[in-house]
Parts: sequence; structure tokens; C-alpha cells
Amino acid sequence: TTFTDLKPHGWRNGATWTYLVMLLASGVALLVSFVLSAETLQMARHPGQSLGCDVNAVLSCSTVAQAWQSEIVKLPEAFFGIAAESVFVTIAVIGMARMTMPKWFATCTWLGSLAALAYSYWLTSQSLFVINALCPWCLVLMFATTIQFMAVSHATVTVQHLPPHASSLRTYYRLN
Repeated sequence: TTFTDLKPHGWRNGATWTYLVMLLASGVALLVSFVLSAETLQMARHPGQSLGCDVNAVLSCSTVAQAWQSEIVKLPEAFFGIAAESVFVTIAVIGMARMTMPKWFATCTWLGSLAALAYSYWLTSQSLFVINALCPWCLVLMFATTIQFMAVSHATVTVQHLPPHASSLRTYYRLN
């Protein structure tokens, strides 16, 4: 037999483990989105006051939150994070229940996760190179989004069997 003839085996290739990792990462990202939303509301109520996550000039949530990059269409991005991460938490729970998802839904889930990852990395690069300050909560969010994307990618290939003729991807995941 060859690697492509083997079925995925082991607890790390199962739906429960894969979606549990996704649930944990999405849960952390959702919690951080709530914290960032609360910090944003705190800044709106008391504009001159520093936030609790302001450590120094480099590690400063306030500096990042006041930059134009922290808003989407005049709304703080943390509120969008609550909506998006709630969807990913729900999808993880559906996956843990071993419910079959339509191929289009699994594809859209992967594309949404990719968009979240790209947006998270864009925001981090803006913080590093344009704003010149880092938000500790944003760094946690970037890490959680990265783990989430990895779990969604793993689930898309090993559980949802997408793309249909991607034996090299399945071999990659079978080798852990």
C-alpha cells in the first residue's frame, strides 16, 4: 500500500479533535473580541484615559485603537470579531456533533477562515510597521486566528474531503 491508500487514522485526524481545536481557538478569539469591544467602549466614554492593556509606548492598546486601521466603515473591528467568531464557534460545535456539512458550506467556511487570517495578519503588520505599537490583545487574536485557520484547513481536507481529488493534501494530513 502507499500513503494515498491509507485512511486517516489516529485521534488527531478525527472530527472531534479537529473541531475541538477549532472551538478552543475560536472561543479564545471570541473572548478577546469581547474584551476589545469593552475597551473600545471604555475609550469612547473616557477619551483621554489610558486602557488597562497599555503597558508602555510600544505595547499600547490605546495607540492601536485610535488608528484608522482599527475601524471598518466607521465601526470598531472588535464588534465584527464578535460576529465572525460566533459563527466559527457555531461551526465548530456542528462539526463536533459530526453533522455533515454541504460542500459549498465547508468551502465557504474555509474561505471565511482564510479571510479572517489575512485580515488579522494585515492588522498586525499595520501595527508593527505603520502604527509602531502593538496591542497585546490583538497579538492573542492573531495567534488564535492562526490556530483556527489550521484547524479549519485540517477539517476541510480530512473530515469534509475537500478538494475532492487532492490526494497529496490528504497524504500530508495523514502524516500528521
